[in-house]
Amino acid sequence: MDSTRLRAFYRGFAMDTPQGNNAFSYAPRVNKVIHVPPLVKGTVDDVMPGDLVVFSEIVPGTGELNAPGLRQFVHIERPGQDIFICDNHNHAFSFWSAGIAAGAFPLGSTLVHVDQHKDTRPADVLPGEDHFHYANYILNVGNFIPPALGLGWFSQVVQVGSAEAFAVDPKDPFVLDIDLDIFAPVMGYIPDDLKITRLRTWIARSRFITLATSPFFMDQPSAAALVRRLL
Repeated sequence: MDSTRLRAFYRGFAMDTPQGNNAFSYAPRVNKVIHVPPLVKGTVDDVMPGDLVVFSEIVPGTGELNAPGLRQFVHIERPGQDIFICDNHNHAFSFWSAGIAAGAFPLGSTLVHVDQHKDTRPADVLPGEDHFHYANYILNVGNFIPPALGLGWFSQVVQVGSAEAFAVDPKDPFVLDIDLDIFAPVMGYIPDDLKITRLRTWIARSRFITLATSPFFMDQPSAAALVRRLL
């Protein structure tokens, strides 16, 4: 699919107001600025850790966490398949919007959401016409799925966050949405071999894939290495 419009929006920018992901712990934080990397069209080799803070939050018992993300988001186009790789997961909403507009996957597809979280908290504001602004300045990493359901992009969500759920066999066509926090240490009770085997199987079958490297839960060099194993 043509990602020109997406790349025109995702040129790389900073957020210094308490909106979107920058609203978490905004008042007590020392750091008030997070960054959104640019989107490029490329290959898995273009998935690289960056130096800029993309997620900032006060963690009880730890203090202020300022997590760097990716150097750039990457759109990988393969025959019959589009893969979008980002750091914070709410950007998947932008990619889904562009995919729907391009006919990259049909309305009412099943969303297979692989994540240690459900990401289905209610969004306080309904989406307008500018889905890219909405994804960045209204949504956050925990509430981007309900608006997509409300718009009819997906008919159902299959939540994969347990060993049992990895046995699911979704019916085609389905959109695959992966958060690499499923590989975080807290999820170590699910064998990595099982996760990688099932994800590779689903990746081979899905026409449209979004993948988040989850900088709050994963150091980004490890996440980039995982992306290479999966793709």
